[in-house]
Amino acid sequence: MTAAGDRLSLTFGALADPTRRAILARLATGEATVSELAEPFEMTQQAISKHLKVLERAGLVSRSRSAQYRPCQLEPEQLDTAADWIDRHRQVWAERFDRLDEHITALRQGSAQGRESAQGRPESAQRRGAARQEKET
Repeated sequence: MTAAGDRLSLTFGALADPTRRAILARLATGEATVSELAEPFEMTQQAISKHLKVLERAGLVSRSRSAQYRPCQLEPEQLDTAADWIDRHRQVWAERFDRLDEHITALRQGSAQGRESAQGRPESAQRRGAARQEKET
C-alpha cells in the first residue's frame, strides 16, 4: 500500500467515529482546547485526547503550543484528499450505473419487441413455437 493509501485509510478510519466527526465539525468553526472540545460530550478529557490523537495521526487535526495553552485546529487538506478520492470513485460508479441503466433499457426494449412479434404471428405459428418450446424442455 502506498503512503497516500495509508493516509487515506487513516482518514477514513478517523472519520468512521461520530465523536471524531463532531470534533472536526467543532474545529471547522475555529481552534479549541481539549477542555472546550470535551464540553458537549459525556466523556473525560482523556477520552477526547485519545480521539484527538487518532485525528492527528490521520493528519486532520494539529495542535500548537502557546505557553500552557495547546489549541487544536482543523487541517482541511487531508479532508480535501479524501473528498477527491470520493469524487473520483463517484464518477466511476455513476458511469457504471449509467451503463447498467442503458443495458436494462435495451433488454426491456428487446423483450417488448419479442412480445410484439409473437403477438403479430398467426395462431398456428404461435402453436408451433409453443410446441417447439415444449420439446426443448
